[in-house]
Amino acid sequence: MHSTIWDTIESLARRFTDHDEQRGLAPQEQWTLQVLKIAEETGEASQAVIGARGTNPRKGDSHDWNDVHAEVADVVITGLVALCRMRPDDAEQYLERQLSGKALKFLPAASTGPVPAPDTA
Repeated sequence: MHSTIWDTIESLARRFTDHDEQRGLAPQEQWTLQVLKIAEETGEASQAVIGARGTNPRKGDSHDWNDVHAEVADVVITGLVALCRMRPDDAEQYLERQLSGKALKFLPAASTGPVPAPDTA
């Protein structure tokens, strides 16, 4: 069976929702905590950047860029899980619509087709 990223995200969302429901948390409480989890993961990514750059004299070079990559992936995964928990029926489609809107705003050439490669002659 072929699994997509969204299959995994949906499974994670269901697991965390089931856990929170067992604890008696209402949906909006669950969503609030999940958004706070995004903030926590963002802080960990920031900490990894500081460690990779060695800018904290007390800790020095405590991380490398692979640590940063892993923490950024955690931010993305946590964000996707949050969206899926808040919009279980259409998270993937909603994200696609949001991404299309951002592409139109920031990549205006994308709305008219591919940009030709620069002439190297």
